[in-house]
Amino acid sequence: MPRLLTDIRPLRESPEFRRLWIGSTVSQLGQQMTAVTVSIQVYALTGSTFSVGLVGLFALVPLIVFGLYGGAMADAIDRRTLALVSSAGLWLLSMVLVVQSVLDWELVWVLYAVVAAQSACFAVNNPARSAIIPRLIRPELLPAANTLSQAAFNLGFTAGPLLGASVIAWHGFAAAYLVDVVTFTAALYALFRLPPVPPTGEVRRAGIRSVLEGFAFLRTAPALLATFLADILAMVFAQPRALFPAVAGAFFAGGVKTVGLLQAAPAIGALLGVLFSGWVSRVRRQGIAIVVAITAYAAAVGLFGFARSIWLGVALLAMSGMADMVSSAYRNTVLQSAAPDAMRGRLQGVFIVVVAGGPRLGDFVAGTTADLTTPTIALAGGACVCIVGLLILLARNRPFREYDADVRALR
Repeated sequence: MPRLLTDIRPLRESPEFRRLWIGSTVSQLGQQMTAVTVSIQVYALTGSTFSVGLVGLFALVPLIVFGLYGGAMADAIDRRTLALVSSAGLWLLSMVLVVQSVLDWELVWVLYAVVAAQSACFAVNNPARSAIIPRLIRPELLPAANTLSQAAFNLGFTAGPLLGASVIAWHGFAAAYLVDVVTFTAALYALFRLPPVPPTGEVRRAGIRSVLEGFAFLRTAPALLATFLADILAMVFAQPRALFPAVAGAFFAGGVKTVGLLQAAPAIGALLGVLFSGWVSRVRRQGIAIVVAITAYAAAVGLFGFARSIWLGVALLAMSGMADMVSSAYRNTVLQSAAPDAMRGRLQGVFIVVVAGGPRLGDFVAGTTADLTTPTIALAGGACVCIVGLLILLARNRPFREYDADVRALR
């Protein structure tokens, strides 16, 4: 039984990783409260799933631009300093959300602008933080560390939407945004306590040439490229979250609290998966594991489109979250263990564009498809496209099929 439970060795062995993990766990609570609050506020102002989908589109462009450049910066300057500065920017933007709500501006474009600016800061922050982790722990502990990072994210994603919806119902949008301001100080403190983390190897000045070098390396590593493509298929075509405000009423005759429950359900499943994730570090064929996990994720999302019982819907979303947790842990591990440290920041920049940009584009695709057809067609059709794409990717990419964690050959 202990071999099945969560592997917490990274927390025991590395005080620096432990502080970083605790700070991320606490700050995720407020960030996920903000994410669900923005969605609910936009829907309250417009009554349109298309407008909710536009939240993702406004975040997409700065995420791409600053994600790529932020990754290059993480290979050129001290990663701790970069993470601190970008985290301070995120904290200030959370304050702007508090102000606009307190003053009752009721301007959707302000929400879109703040989301875009948050996306830019997040795109710089995440590659730096992710590139720090392999410097804090032993390589063989990376799958366990990434699973714990997923636990931190999903703990916030579970409690955040539920707490956010409850706080909105109790005291309005401003109170929910204020919690994000308070909790984000934990992330700032954890980064402040880290030692300097300068890049190693050949250091290049951040710029277009440096970014292109990251893409050039990615072209020579088809197994790593396939992990990105697999995630794009899942997040663009099988991402249900933009539809939650609409289906809460249409499917389940619910309101704001139902939206919060649907938002939290995938993270609940992910946390259950983390509790019994001791086996994750023992899987060698991680490429095959990624495809199996994402296929299970898409199937659960597709079936959710036909659910009319709230508890069946929550159960299916929880299954999708459990599968996504496994996929994410392996995709992070392939990148962090197989990429050289001198290239890790730039590849993390590409990774964050895919991981965070994909869902935002997926929000737009799902919202638009649901407006043109129905939510059920958007969910089930997107899941089918995702699964077919995964099978094609697996058939055409031999290095991905044969990727072995013990060998770590990307080519």
